[in-house]
Amino acid sequence: MKTKDRLRDLQYRFEYAVLRLVAGFFRALPLNVATAASAYCWRRLAPLINPRRHQRALANLAIAFPEKSEQERQAIALAHWENLGRVMVETMRIDRFLKEPERIDIVSQNIFSRYKDKLGPAVGVSLHMGNWELAILPFTWAGANPAAVYRSVTNPYVDQYLRDQRKDLYPDGLFGRGNVGDHGDDQRTARAIMDFVRRGGRLGLVCDLYDRTGMPVPFFGKDAKTQAIGAMIARRVGARIWLSRCKRIGTQSRFEIELKELRVPRTANQAEDIRWTMVHMQKQFEAWIREAPEQWMWSNRRWS
Repeated sequence: MKTKDRLRDLQYRFEYAVLRLVAGFFRALPLNVATAASAYCWRRLAPLINPRRHQRALANLAIAFPEKSEQERQAIALAHWENLGRVMVETMRIDRFLKEPERIDIVSQNIFSRYKDKLGPAVGVSLHMGNWELAILPFTWAGANPAAVYRSVTNPYVDQYLRDQRKDLYPDGLFGRGNVGDHGDDQRTARAIMDFVRRGGRLGLVCDLYDRTGMPVPFFGKDAKTQAIGAMIARRVGARIWLSRCKRIGTQSRFEIELKELRVPRTANQAEDIRWTMVHMQKQFEAWIREAPEQWMWSNRRWS
């Protein structure tokens, strides 16, 4: 191993050790205490430590809610950091939610009961809201053995830790976008997930981020380039699309999961079918965000 590679490996190991220390500390605390402490710190420190992302959150809020005052948008931005602080701790304790299903209520029981035993190939699409990691749970609880696409982390030790934390949520594994993970580059990942769903698999995706190669669709009145792979797969293989929103109840680690079935048109015009699906998907996301704007991740890039 070259000196440069050894130094990089030492850096990765140090980062991983710090992560495990932080995770161990928060796992040792009662869940409500840990999430409250993390939320308090994120609300006060995130805008100072990462002012660029805080300004992005405010800029995104100005696009979405031009009718709100700067003070109102600032309040939403701070509340969104608070939610992210809670999500960080909850992500380290995903096993807790699997052992305590009473923390989560599937409010769309009509959809869940109708299809859970006869699902077939399916694509579950969610957004970065509440605790989006848990939005896949209807698939998991239905015994559907879902897999998911995630953004891989450069540090391989951290990446493996994060994958291990999610293994019970996604029994059929994780498909990594980026240069780390089972499938490497994005093109290989796209082929792998297409084959997975075609074989009857159930796939989870988060589709509310800016994608430079994505399809421009209206979002809060302004076109936003959005990844269309979920709609493309569903259209091509005849899969069902479930839209899922995991909404936090109050400030506790309790959630409501709402499901919406999105029927994908299959006309002679494939491009228009995919665009129709994407437009209606983002329209539903916008409606959900308007109901609880403080729970969406405004600091992510959404518009170019």
